[in-house]
Amino acid sequence: MTGPFRYTSPVPPKSATGVAADVYAQMSTDFGIERAPTFVVLSASPPLLTAAWALTRESLLAGQVSRTDKEVVAAGVSLANRCPFCVDAHTVLLHATGDHRLAETIARGEQPADPAHRRLLAWGKDMSTPRPFGPTAAPEHIGTALAFHFINRIVSALLTESMLPGGLQRIRAVRSAAGRSLARTVRRELVTGLSLPLLETEGEAPAWAVGTAVGTAYGALRTAAELGAGLLSEEDAAFVRQSVAAWDGVTPLPLHGAGLPDRAERPGARLALLAARAPYRITDEDVAAWLAPPFTDHCLVHLIAFGAICAMGRVEATLTLETKEHA
Repeated sequence: MTGPFRYTSPVPPKSATGVAADVYAQMSTDFGIERAPTFVVLSASPPLLTAAWALTRESLLAGQVSRTDKEVVAAGVSLANRCPFCVDAHTVLLHATGDHRLAETIARGEQPADPAHRRLLAWGKDMSTPRPFGPTAAPEHIGTALAFHFINRIVSALLTESMLPGGLQRIRAVRSAAGRSLARTVRRELVTGLSLPLLETEGEAPAWAVGTAVGTAYGALRTAAELGAGLLSEEDAAFVRQSVAAWDGVTPLPLHGAGLPDRAERPGARLALLAARAPYRITDEDVAAWLAPPFTDHCLVHLIAFGAICAMGRVEATLTLETKEHA
């Protein structure tokens, strides 16, 4: 399968069977995009595919919080993580909500005119700051933000930067037209929880989303992504976790020295750490150094997901600290 996939060859959605086919069918109805590369790239691992889709659906797509507000948060996260593919996607989806001026304001890197949107965009960029929303909205906003801390890293590592062929999304008229084509789907009210029967893993819901569909999906994703640690030695897995836990979330990862494992000696640890802290810096050489038999696409997706979930956990830990300080 060609297109935006850099290192994997996912089964084309039309040929999918089992739970992958079920996810694509639900995605077509609820997201409006049956073959979204963001999720197709995870299809080598049904547990990751189902959990990533469920967290996205239950936090961003369903629920009572304004879709526009959640798209602003997701755009802020994607800007902070330097993921142009995802920034473009959320610009298109903001057009789909009907907020055309807001979409183009964010696309230009400018501040929204609405103070509430400015606060949400700023919080998406730095979730350690006080939350600009109340406890009722917390599961959807936090779930959306953390979902895209995970997805941004998957996308930056495993997809090309261009959302549309030839970079057509850089043209305002194309962004607007793409958004309008999704408007009916984006503006529909979805029933919460319908993605949960698709899940193949379980996990503990976080304190900020206990008793919600978002919490169930989040626990499932964390469990599925942690499976990737088994591709590393215990020493390397611990090194990745410790490096990410000690990271401030801002300081660039040095490409030389003890902070980044050597490509020849510890290629798996290097890939996982790059996925967590600087996925846009992953090179063909980094992947080739590790991706050889017996490792497969399934393994690569899980290794990248392990780094991504470590980073997501680091952000969540900062969020927990913020809650204690500002409660």
